[in-house]
Amino acid sequence: MGATKAAHPNAAESHNPIRVMICDDSLVIRNALARMLESDPMIRVVARVANGAAALAEMIAARADVLVLDIEMPVMDGMTALPQILQADPSLRVIMASTLTTRGADVAMRALRLGASDYIPKPAASEIADESFRAELLVKVRGQAHLRRRQMAQQQQAGGRPTALAGLKPAAPGAPHLRPASRFRPALLAIGSSTGGPQALFTLVQGLGRDIPVPVVLTQHMPSSFIPMLAEHLNRLGAMPCGPAEDGQTLQPGRIHLAPGDHHLCIEPAGGVLRARISNAPAENFCRPAVDPMLRSAAAATGGRLLIAMLTGMGHDGLAGTRVAIEAGGTAIAQDEATSVVWGMPGAIAQAGLCHAVLPLPRLAAKIRDLLELRPA
Repeated sequence: MGATKAAHPNAAESHNPIRVMICDDSLVIRNALARMLESDPMIRVVARVANGAAALAEMIAARADVLVLDIEMPVMDGMTALPQILQADPSLRVIMASTLTTRGADVAMRALRLGASDYIPKPAASEIADESFRAELLVKVRGQAHLRRRQMAQQQQAGGRPTALAGLKPAAPGAPHLRPASRFRPALLAIGSSTGGPQALFTLVQGLGRDIPVPVVLTQHMPSSFIPMLAEHLNRLGAMPCGPAEDGQTLQPGRIHLAPGDHHLCIEPAGGVLRARISNAPAENFCRPAVDPMLRSAAAATGGRLLIAMLTGMGHDGLAGTRVAIEAGGTAIAQDEATSVVWGMPGAIAQAGLCHAVLPLPRLAAKIRDLLELRPA
């Protein structure tokens, strides 16, 4: 993904910067993360601690919006600390810092299912100054902090108290133009996601249930080592089975076919069925796998009988492919800004007027089932 510049702070944010706690046993890593975070004037590192027990002890004084939590630490590791931290402050947004290994990916996915908000693949100490890592860290911290503050504002509103909350990101002015759904029943469901995607996928897939009558294809931007673990943890939800797609594989109804690591997932028709084609063509939108080649090929393979669900993500990958699909007769829905970590990918197709609906994450599954003409799960 391409780097995204931090938004210029508004007056409310200037008086209430995002508060971050860093929990890592390495002093070098703690200091490096703090420098990266405080390169954004709207972020303040309020605590730096060396283990989970120290994080618990500092929570009240720190009043953090976001905790960047390492996994492997002495005294109390991140996975032991996580449920205790969330019990102490359920609204805290926790970003797990995971190594780029299969074990690190598995632990990160387990943490998401236990309530962590996101993960970030942590490079080695010698590579911690990498600019792409800094950009990803800033995007995720800002996005998670805004989600926390929106959640707090909603809770205040439900309790009849004032809802104005300094630092709350304002919604974009004007509702997006919506278009009618296709009159043809979809033959394929295609999902695109990036920043914040795994947690959003857990919610969406659970809501969809098991009885989806069409194949599902999914492209999630993430490191190659994380993709098999994402498939495994989606399987553990007990909804649709999920696995990395294989070249030439027939797409099965009620099954999620996940773009494999560092390859695009493309779709082709084959004698009345749809098949996966795995491509090592160049990256698109700085990504491989990318959403655009999946959508372009799916629109052609289905003759436009395609339903697209675009979830939270940075950048505009999926915009060009969605436009092709809509021109072919497909239908697209998008996650709304209020529930997205980054309203880049869903915002791009919404603001382009390509969507039939723009909905909060918890309502997307019901809308998909409705468009597939299914009873509620």
